[in-house]
Amino acid sequence: MHPAPSVILFTTLSGFGFGLLVFLGLGYPGVTGWMAFVFYAIAYGLAVGGLLASTFHLGRPERALKAFRQWTTSWLSREGICAIAALLVMGLYAFGAIFMDRTWPALGVIGAVLSLGTVFTTSMIYCQLKTVPRWNMPLTPVVFLSFSLAGGALLAGQESLAIWLLLIAGAVQLAYWWQGDKAFAASGTTMASATGLGGDGATLRAFEPPHTGSNYLLREFVHVVGRKHAQKLRAIALVMGFILPVLLLVLPVDSNLVKHLMAALAVVAHMSGVAVSRWLFFAQAEHVVGLYYGKR
Repeated sequence: MHPAPSVILFTTLSGFGFGLLVFLGLGYPGVTGWMAFVFYAIAYGLAVGGLLASTFHLGRPERALKAFRQWTTSWLSREGICAIAALLVMGLYAFGAIFMDRTWPALGVIGAVLSLGTVFTTSMIYCQLKTVPRWNMPLTPVVFLSFSLAGGALLAGQESLAIWLLLIAGAVQLAYWWQGDKAFAASGTTMASATGLGGDGATLRAFEPPHTGSNYLLREFVHVVGRKHAQKLRAIALVMGFILPVLLLVLPVDSNLVKHLMAALAVVAHMSGVAVSRWLFFAQAEHVVGLYYGKR
């Protein structure tokens, strides 16, 4: 798939933002007043910023509101509804924490569940697509949820928990790559089935492309990444996203200033690694339409 910057920003930033809202809703950290304002400003900035970035990939952004009508069949619609519900509930929770120095645990738990549900519905937009075997597997929502929780724990300052969540997310990422590399072949889709030519077991090859010029399908759904290039990017994503942040969090330091600085560097490293991972998530997603053009 074509790795559009808007979608990469959307899935990366919103995951961090809603992940932080999950922890804030559960009372981690239990902040009030102006300190709470800072945390909620970061969470809403990331969540809303990510959602706004997603609109740049829409052909007709002015029609985005119509997507909310299809909630019974569309995961995109369910994502929008979950996102708005989460932001409204957590907005009320934030109002109490910032202006009234009070927290309502029940409301926070509801907001945390809705925030996590938003990340899940986002993942299901991709997981449901049988035409992209690398996405169409149970590990896809696990990747989104584990990344969101690990990033949320980092942003919430829950270092001890973040270490374990980062290790889990890193393991999930490795499992996703391992299974994803075999997904297209395991789907059983071939050029024979894509073109409708030949019988079962027929071996076909492209003699000439279907047409002489490019088109929307080739621009959006056919993007080939070299194996060596992909392996280098995977190593960068793994090191920056998970290994380096864990090392920065476990290294013993005596100064609180240095400790906070290393925690901040862990956040930056993790966000950078997740962004690279997200680029690969889209760039390596082989749409079966590529078979028709002899690109797989």
